[in-house]
Amino acid sequence: MKLKLLFIGMLFLLALPATGQNCSKYYPMQEGTTLEYTSYNGKGKTQGSVSYTVANVIEEGSTSSATMVMTYMDEKDKEVFTSDFTYSCTGNTVTIDYESLMSNQMLEQFSDMEMEVSGTDIELPNDLEVGQELPDANVIMKMSMSGINMNSQVDMINRKVEKKETVTTPAGTFECYVIYSENQSKMMMASQNFPSRLWLAEGVGMIKQETFKKNGNLMSSMVLTGLSQ
Repeated sequence: MKLKLLFIGMLFLLALPATGQNCSKYYPMQEGTTLEYTSYNGKGKTQGSVSYTVANVIEEGSTSSATMVMTYMDEKDKEVFTSDFTYSCTGNTVTIDYESLMSNQMLEQFSDMEMEVSGTDIELPNDLEVGQELPDANVIMKMSMSGINMNSQVDMINRKVEKKETVTTPAGTFECYVIYSENQSKMMMASQNFPSRLWLAEGVGMIKQETFKKNGNLMSSMVLTGLSQ
């Protein structure tokens, strides 16, 4: 169960674009800003909710950095876990440090294991345009307990700006770029590939996300249902 929740958290964080107000078009970097999302299964049934809140913003020279606090609630509105991660914006690109994706709060669940985390930082440029290819990203976890090794990895590959589209959610109507990617997960001996699409709006960030099964059927989705800036 712990590994499943950790994997869900890793996918949310890999999917979340975090960009700074002072050096990027997307996602306001203002303390107290909160984005609330509702998650659904492939049949449209509510599975839970996730909220992201900007908790701390620091300006150092040409770099802006912030801490984002994430809270995941289940379908009964019970808190499952909280986490936080840091991101920075310099020049034309925002970067999420892969090491910060595994916060202390999340790692406490695995305190009885030896753990090594590595990966590739997530990057999102300012100048998005249709047809543009974006850098891959990943998070790799190597865990060991009583001589038993358990490795997990999430790779986000084949990222590209697919099209522009107008999307309406309970939080409003937004003009979005649609970013396609393939999320490959490897946990122990199991390996899966989940294509996904992400809708991004200028000044807000993620508006909607859809994840698909290998056969193309919708597996899950997240929709922005609340925004406070």
